[in-house]
Amino acid sequence: MAIRELLEQVRDGSVSIEEAHRRLAVKPYEDLGFARLDSHRESRSGFPEVIYCSGKPDSYLQKIYVSMVEREGRAFGTRATEHQYGLIREVLPEVQYDPVSRILKVEAPGEASRRSGCIAVCSGGTADVPVAEEAAQTAEYFGSYVERVYDVGVSGLHRLLDKVELLQSANCVVAVAGMEGALASVVGGLVRCPVIAVPTSVGYGASFHGLSALLTMINSCANGVATVNIDNGYGAGYLATQINRLAVNGGNR
Repeated sequence: MAIRELLEQVRDGSVSIEEAHRRLAVKPYEDLGFARLDSHRESRSGFPEVIYCSGKPDSYLQKIYVSMVEREGRAFGTRATEHQYGLIREVLPEVQYDPVSRILKVEAPGEASRRSGCIAVCSGGTADVPVAEEAAQTAEYFGSYVERVYDVGVSGLHRLLDKVELLQSANCVVAVAGMEGALASVVGGLVRCPVIAVPTSVGYGASFHGLSALLTMINSCANGVATVNIDNGYGAGYLATQINRLAVNGGNR
């Protein structure tokens, strides 16, 4: 639980000073032996800890999810497999899994109704959608309203131009593309908000598993374009949410 929320509960009388002191006296992480869960991360950064599922042993992953849900009432994991979904569902039947983005999550009740602002997530092609969905669902989990604009790559520019009004109304745009990665530069020339470029590993041999798109995006001639790592939809969704929160709150965190 965030410290601010706890303090508000003390103020309105739903939590006693003694109970608040007991909760705050707990060390800022939970030691599971194989992992140290950072229970105070949301208080420091505004975002709870997220689970990177890929490569984690089955028993570790189960214990991490159970511990986070018991403590926070929710948990969010990236790069999960169908096998891991089945594993977590054994101990947390309410868990949700999206095989496209590979996100494995337990949401708190009513989270969707509290989303605010606007982030537009664009993809160059349908093959880029898994990374785009990782960005979109990350932003949604962290409280942002997201508009999806998929399959609007530069080989058919009219598809993107039909959505210019939507893009210009967003607080941030995430542009996800493989091949040569030109989408981010085009979007950057159309909007006044920050653009987060996400290169994907989609493409033929000379795309070098996303390196070509990465270099294009880093060397963009458009202003206001910042680039995250190859296939890093999660990082883009996180950063876009920070920008969106500042816009919604008038520059105040």
